[in-house]
Amino acid sequence: MFTIEVDDLRLSFGDTKALDGMSFRLGGGKIYGLLGRNGSGKTSLLSLLAAFRRPTAGTIRIDGENPWENAPLVRQICLIRESGDVYDQEKVSCVVRTAGDLRPSFDRDYADRLVERFQIPTRKRVQALSRGQKSALGCTLGLASRAPLTIFDESYLGMDAPSRYAFYDELLADYSDQPRTVIVSTHLIEEVSSLFEEVIIIDRGRLVAHDEADMLRSRGVAVTGPQEVVDTFTAGLTVLGTQRLGGTKSATVFGELNETQLSAARLAGLDLGPVSLQDLFVHLTTGVNR
Repeated sequence: MFTIEVDDLRLSFGDTKALDGMSFRLGGGKIYGLLGRNGSGKTSLLSLLAAFRRPTAGTIRIDGENPWENAPLVRQICLIRESGDVYDQEKVSCVVRTAGDLRPSFDRDYADRLVERFQIPTRKRVQALSRGQKSALGCTLGLASRAPLTIFDESYLGMDAPSRYAFYDELLADYSDQPRTVIVSTHLIEEVSSLFEEVIIIDRGRLVAHDEADMLRSRGVAVTGPQEVVDTFTAGLTVLGTQRLGGTKSATVFGELNETQLSAARLAGLDLGPVSLQDLFVHLTTGVNR
């Protein structure tokens, strides 16, 4: 269960700043959600954590050590990207066997069970697999790695909905049985947000928010009731979005309500509920300069 410490992390490609002074600390033994729009720097950040790249400036400490050119540490970090990072010419059975040889914590029996659950043909070469099967193979290798730091970077996007939900179930069950530090980068926020204990939101290479998932959700509230009453109550507040059904309206408001506002909502007969992480994410990463 590795801790992660990032201080003033920067990564540049020529004049392009992929990461621009990012700092945070992640405690060990949690499932973290990494959220960001396309081009926000998610993949760049994860590639640095896994020592696939060297930062331009700043420091990274994984379990107290610098991962760059640190072979013993890197063997305990598993990053699964959307591509799966496997050799297309190899058979699935060979890929699984090689993964077991490379990672000291790899569980071959668990990998075999996952291959069967996701119906991945072991005798086929990777290049002959469908996109969904390739994604399932990558997720299998990540789960079965049992690495103290396991990272999934949009690795399940090729899977259909039933397979994705099977992956989420496996991830949560195996994490409960074999605790470790897990980072999941995703665009499917509503689908997977229930897994996250903490959430990191980045935008244009900078940290926008890092907090417990429930604390982030508490930054907003869903206000539901008769349309005119909701409009009156939310006037002057930051409204992230609205939905209507007949004469009923629901408005998602950003910001905590004070006691006076809460009392007014109750007196008006309005229902107050939690806001979704996706609505908050959209609000926090939407800027006029994008």
